[in-house]
Amino acid sequence: MLLLLPPSEGKTAPRRGAAVDLDGLSSPGLTPLRRKVLDALAEVSARSDAATVLGVGASLEAEVARNVQLSTAPTAPAARVYTGVLYAAAGLDRLTAAQRRRAHESVRVVSGLWGVVAPGDAIPAYRLSMGTDLPGVGPLAAAWRDALAAELDPRAQGDLVVDARSAAYLAAWHPPRGTAWVTVRVERDTDGVRQVVSHHAKHTRGVLTRHLLTRRARLPRTADELARAARELVGPELVDVELGPAVSRGARTLTLVVA
Repeated sequence: MLLLLPPSEGKTAPRRGAAVDLDGLSSPGLTPLRRKVLDALAEVSARSDAATVLGVGASLEAEVARNVQLSTAPTAPAARVYTGVLYAAAGLDRLTAAQRRRAHESVRVVSGLWGVVAPGDAIPAYRLSMGTDLPGVGPLAAAWRDALAAELDPRAQGDLVVDARSAAYLAAWHPPRGTAWVTVRVERDTDGVRQVVSHHAKHTRGVLTRHLLTRRARLPRTADELARAARELVGPELVDVELGPAVSRGARTLTLVVA
């Protein structure tokens, strides 16, 4: 199983730790582009219009300013740097040793700065969305597309891709045709009317992530096995699980219905 997550918008900045070692991150084939994006981000973040270019509000100017020093900033495992609703529920920083190995093998966070990182990769906190048109690089989803295809296409071959990414990050890589690919959707049932939810969707995707990593059974290898694993969570909060047929590019949709 290859489980893809979006990064969190909010991140916890490490107070101490070594500087980022680009050559030491997983997926070393991405190093040249990581370095290019990192340098371009530092340059843009030093500009007076940095917040506007990066598409953030004035309240985040301190985080944007921190981008200037990313190459020397303290790092921590991505599982601790990424915070927010999804990651609080997933608890990637609260796994046993065996569960951490499972996460390292199967979980990748798709990032506008790093391309993809594993939960154990040591990174600094940063502010950059995949939807950014970064001067010197261009629209990030397009910039990462070929590099991520070279990295992830072989990994996805013959495996189950469980995709919990948001639309901006989905644009950076699609599994090759023929891949067993399942996107995760969350809906709320209100008096028989289904509605897509946002905040609760992040939490529910995090709950599913933790369940897949901590349950005693093997990781799912097919869409049907994934659906059966998800149904183990049905209760007061998650009331139904539906697995749809293959549609565009062969993707199937796993719908998690919350109360």
